[in-house]
Amino acid sequence: MRAAYGFRLAWRLARRDWRGGELGVLLAALLIAVAATAATQLFSDRLARTMVDHAAEFIAGDLTLASHRQIPPEWLEQAASLGLKHAASVELPSVLMENEQILLGGIKAVSPAYPLRGEVRTRAAGAVDERPAGGIPQPGTVWVESRVLTTLGLTLGASLTVGSAQFRVERLLTHEPDRRGDLYSLSPRVIMNLGDLPATRVIQPGSRVHYYDMFAGKDTAVRRFKAWLRPRLQRGERLLDVHEDRPEVGTALNRAERYLGMTGVMIVLIAGVAIGMSARRYTERHSDTTALLKCMGATKNDILAIHICVLMMVGLPGSLLGSALGYLVQAAIARSVAGLLPHDLAQPGLESLLTAPLIGMVILVGFAVPPLPELMRVPPLRVLRRDLGPTPPSVWLGLGIAIVTLAALLLRPARDPALVGFVLMGGAATLAGFGFCLDGLLRLLPRLLRRRPLVWRLGLHSLLRRRRLASVQIMGFGLAMAAMLISHVVQNELVSEWKRQSPDNVPNFFALNLQETELDRFRQMLEAESIESSGIYPIVRGRLVSVDGIDAHELAPKDSHAEAALERDLSLTWSEGLPAGNRIVRGHWWSGVPLRVSVEEKLAAELGIRIGSQLTFDVAGTPVSATVESIRSVRWDAMTPNFYMIFSPRSLQDQPRTYLTSFHVPSGRSTVLSNLVKAFPGITLLDVDALLKQFQSILQQVTLAVQVVLGFAVVAGFTVLFGAVHATAEERLREDALLRALGADTPLLKRSQWIEFAVLGFLAGILAAASTELVGAVAFSRVMNLAPQAHPWLWLAAPCLGAITVGMAGRWSVRRVVAVSPNDVLRDLS
Repeated sequence: MRAAYGFRLAWRLARRDWRGGELGVLLAALLIAVAATAATQLFSDRLARTMVDHAAEFIAGDLTLASHRQIPPEWLEQAASLGLKHAASVELPSVLMENEQILLGGIKAVSPAYPLRGEVRTRAAGAVDERPAGGIPQPGTVWVESRVLTTLGLTLGASLTVGSAQFRVERLLTHEPDRRGDLYSLSPRVIMNLGDLPATRVIQPGSRVHYYDMFAGKDTAVRRFKAWLRPRLQRGERLLDVHEDRPEVGTALNRAERYLGMTGVMIVLIAGVAIGMSARRYTERHSDTTALLKCMGATKNDILAIHICVLMMVGLPGSLLGSALGYLVQAAIARSVAGLLPHDLAQPGLESLLTAPLIGMVILVGFAVPPLPELMRVPPLRVLRRDLGPTPPSVWLGLGIAIVTLAALLLRPARDPALVGFVLMGGAATLAGFGFCLDGLLRLLPRLLRRRPLVWRLGLHSLLRRRRLASVQIMGFGLAMAAMLISHVVQNELVSEWKRQSPDNVPNFFALNLQETELDRFRQMLEAESIESSGIYPIVRGRLVSVDGIDAHELAPKDSHAEAALERDLSLTWSEGLPAGNRIVRGHWWSGVPLRVSVEEKLAAELGIRIGSQLTFDVAGTPVSATVESIRSVRWDAMTPNFYMIFSPRSLQDQPRTYLTSFHVPSGRSTVLSNLVKAFPGITLLDVDALLKQFQSILQQVTLAVQVVLGFAVVAGFTVLFGAVHATAEERLREDALLRALGADTPLLKRSQWIEFAVLGFLAGILAAASTELVGAVAFSRVMNLAPQAHPWLWLAAPCLGAITVGMAGRWSVRRVVAVSPNDVLRDLS
């Protein structure tokens, strides 16, 4: 058959089917599926962009270069050529003096463009509320934290000596977007104009100075600049983004972004089930037409090409219309939640706008094309004998195409081909096992129905007569329900984990430089104030020198956490028990042998440290060697003391040491802090409350984001589920109308229909529960990096939910049975 003639025939067939309503159900399923998918993808993309933009405020830009030297001019020229904005800051510790008082503070000199993301907030003299600063300190002035004023006995407008220069204290600093968690950043802060820094003469040979260069611009430009800059970095220079520089934020963002991507794939799966069922109905309705075409000389390939062409005629406009509808839906959702979000939602990226209709076509090809080979096996004799149908198609062909489609769609959010393969193969194995059990159950069903009431026999015999169809429907509905349940379960665990990360009593103060003679009194003071510490740890300062006799610097990759750790003294400690938030991933906790050490897993991986490795440290000029006994994972996002190296008890007792702890001081109890400072003049109290507020703010935004997407996924899932039931339920119309002609009354038919669909939903719910537990366990451990959880409630809730949902959808879909005249049905059959 010539291509032009085949296309004209496909066009005529499509027009006829459209006028007759044959393509209406398929187009409706495609519209709903693509709209749901597009709305979820677009809204998730907007949320992800908003979260990243908001999180970028934590480093005052999209990308930050951290170094111990000034940035080369050619690097700035490259950034400017890519259209990136630039700001700079210089941070260093310095002694502040005034009124015969001395304070070790943290100096931060900033350029006029600072900050590129976020805002600095200050309070002027006589003002009550804080306001955005709208710039940087004027030359000759500084902004300081309240701790500087309190300790040095100053007021706004007074003079402050920094190094060799004097400045006027112009404003009180209340918020700094890129406040870091290191010692000098958490010291009492003084912000000045970068142009005033040379006059202070605080930078001398050997000074510990940190240079931070911030860049901001379009995503593509930032990525290109990052790729250009990375190979040019020297030792001690690092590129930071919010995922690396702020682990407490980066972890939450990574999990949220993966959840949004995973939910989008779940919507695709639900949509695929609906389209697949609609395509199966389309295939059955075109058996007669196909038989007639074969009688007229059409080959199997001609038949397949014609029907694929028809599907494309439906799929292309359906995908475009569905994408447009999805865009309108996500815009409506964005407007409805605009008041709940702390920032305006970003616009979706061009990639998401272009991929929405493409995903629609992929879904159509992946789930609608597999049933079409069934038409190739329709015998021409069906023109005379309508009882002849096609031979059953290859289940493996359809399953294989669906698996390939899902794999293509899963790769992007999962970012792990091995994980995608495991999930898909595990899901296919679950379906195969459940299908085997289901077939046995359906074969056993007739024996269980012999003494049941008539209404039960009518409803369940309907399943038995369509055993193959019933199995397909149960698996389809089960997969759709599993997709919704997986999204719900993962979302619950994510939100619970974030709440555990940021409880009401999370430590907001660190106490450093405690002496051993002060520990008992310090504990007693905290107990008297009903304040609980997170544990008191000894601190010995030391540098890692070698690993198994090899210089550690030679092992550290460029621009890595290990390289940054080797450039400074590490806080070494020892502990009898494993600290909270730590987990042994290899090896074991102490065996009683002295001079053993436990290493953080990421540092161990970057330096090639293994169990049994010999590490050598420089502690106050003395070499100290220890054998690695365990490797730990550490929750760096917890506001408690965390360490790269933990030694076995009493390993470093001969070394000079101080002590460190963290604790929570409720708001309104600042007298506790002043009492501690008076009782222990030598300690340093670091206030991390501002960091906590920033962290809690983004957690609230991320939590709301995943809850909104989950709600939309559930609504879209139920909408598609109802459409899928409707697409498969009309074939019962003739059978039930025939029963009415034989004397069955309307209430009997309604109850039998309810039983049939409720049993379908109940069995689908069992499959959904099993799939959710299996896939959810993988999603927790491999995608979200959470501990897998069992959910016993699923085994009761999912079957009941399935029975109610599918029962209601099926009953609603065949409600026209009671309105169909039996005479019309008998006339059609004749």
